[in-house]
Amino acid sequence: MMMAGFKLGRSARRLGLGLGLIAALAGASPVEVSAPVQDPSALSPEAVGIGQVVTAAELAAWGRRRGDPGALILAARMLGEVPVRVGEGEAPILTPDRLLDEAASLSLGQPAWLDAIDRVREHGSRGVDSSSFGEGPIFTVKEVRARAVYGFNVQARGGEVLRIAAIGDGDTNIDLSMRDASGAVICRDGSGDHYPVCTVVPPRAGTVRIDIINRGDVWTKVQILSN
Repeated sequence: MMMAGFKLGRSARRLGLGLGLIAALAGASPVEVSAPVQDPSALSPEAVGIGQVVTAAELAAWGRRRGDPGALILAARMLGEVPVRVGEGEAPILTPDRLLDEAASLSLGQPAWLDAIDRVREHGSRGVDSSSFGEGPIFTVKEVRARAVYGFNVQARGGEVLRIAAIGDGDTNIDLSMRDASGAVICRDGSGDHYPVCTVVPPRAGTVRIDIINRGDVWTKVQILSN
């Protein structure tokens, strides 16, 4: 599996990923983001699940750029471990089966890759009986027009981690921001990719405004995840 060049420093810092996963995938490319959670133990299982989904999206993007079916297979395995609760909108755009279909296309019919894909499909077909990610994140799929903003409000609990991620279909860059009830920005991810995430701990209960910004000239589907 050709993974040597993959760097997860950005995801590791902003998502609070475990050291085991970081060591397994390697890399160190620090990027500062606002409102970091200093204590990973404060994250709910569902928030950790969002972190794994976003990391799977980043790994899949890396694999597409390099034509590496192994990266897509690993991303599908990671994604399949996280249960999700269905919200409104269409079916999710990032799924294990879709990633495995992409891996099959990149495999050029090589038996070893096809066998690995079949094994992951078979394991995934059994479902998730129990998970360390709790009930899993809630997902909603929306379409965002070119250069447009999709905004919504959530009711945050004081002192509890709130994590929101937006995973696009890859056609355009997406930014994500959070504002408190006064309109002040409490988190922003404008890293120039299509899988931004924000994690904050509001000091008190109240309304938090979420804005998902399509920076490109074409419309995009966005899979929104929250804990």
